[in-house]
Amino acid sequence: MASSVRRIGVLTGGGDCPGLNAVIRAATKHALFHGMEVLGIEDGFLGLIENRVRPLGYEDVSNILTLGGTILGSSNKADPKKYPTGVDAKGQTVYSDMSETCLRHIEEHGIDALVVIGGDGTMTCAAPFIERGVRCVGVPKTIDNDLWGTDLTFGHLTAVEVATAALDRVHTTAASHHRAMVVEVMGRNAGWIALSAGIASGSDAILLPEIPFGTENVCEFVRARSTRGKRFSIICCAEGAHPRDRDKIVERVDPSSPDPIRLGGVAKWLAGEIERCTGIESRYVVLGHVQRGGTPTAADRVLSTLFGDAAMRLILEEKFNRLVAWRGGSLTDAPMLESAGRQRVVPHDHAMIQAARCIYTCFGD
Repeated sequence: MASSVRRIGVLTGGGDCPGLNAVIRAATKHALFHGMEVLGIEDGFLGLIENRVRPLGYEDVSNILTLGGTILGSSNKADPKKYPTGVDAKGQTVYSDMSETCLRHIEEHGIDALVVIGGDGTMTCAAPFIERGVRCVGVPKTIDNDLWGTDLTFGHLTAVEVATAALDRVHTTAASHHRAMVVEVMGRNAGWIALSAGIASGSDAILLPEIPFGTENVCEFVRARSTRGKRFSIICCAEGAHPRDRDKIVERVDPSSPDPIRLGGVAKWLAGEIERCTGIESRYVVLGHVQRGGTPTAADRVLSTLFGDAAMRLILEEKFNRLVAWRGGSLTDAPMLESAGRQRVVPHDHAMIQAARCIYTCFGD
């Protein structure tokens, strides 16, 4: 295939995710195969702001398929449109638009196209560059699986596997001590991890951000199980799940981040409520960043390799400003700008929810 692109830049934005290195490897090797040069941009858009760019050759990406994290580094705080550059006289952070600086560095390095690997925040950061004429291709990354335009993002399957294994382990200790165990998984405003891991582990209740729960419903469900002789209960709870009568529980706010709200704490709160209302001893577990770390599963290694390869095929075909996507069980692509700032949440009529309800799984509603 003939292409006007001779040099590409690759960056990984947002949080780390299993499979990032597999994408970098596939895209780089494919580009080298077609005689292109590859530049790795360090720490996401921060590398463009600070002009930290390095060549990637065959040896740089060999033997990284199974590695977690990203060899290029990442940042979820470096929004070029709103980058902290100092403090004013009142002690307030001063933000500046560094887009022109980034564009200058892209031109300086002769980058013909950018491979942007990330989630909705990363695609949002890429939007101003697309609008200024930078040719981009997006690769959908997030354990949350909440990126608009694709049915599946790489990293999600590994996170589900980790969460399922943790729920399986909690199951045995809950049974031994006759407790209600609330396990909090990640996912921000989308319940995909909780839904899949909850079903896979046989959790008794699954609480999602999309379905506000009644605290009294969950307590009564746990009490009823105990009455029937089921002396323990496993509740898989998304970090964004919340009762009907209150908002999502916010662990902290980080004003330096493009996504400043950090959710967390619902499992601790709910375990306390269950014990208070039912008298059944309750405990909580927060899985946190273990879901994002470590080696990707075989399925994610394959998906990441397909995504990296598909990104390069879009570049070779000069189909720019497109997002690699997985829809209907096969590879396709979608407009990148449609994914910027949008989240794909679990629909109430999703087949997995319907299946879970039919095996007596409680959703708290």
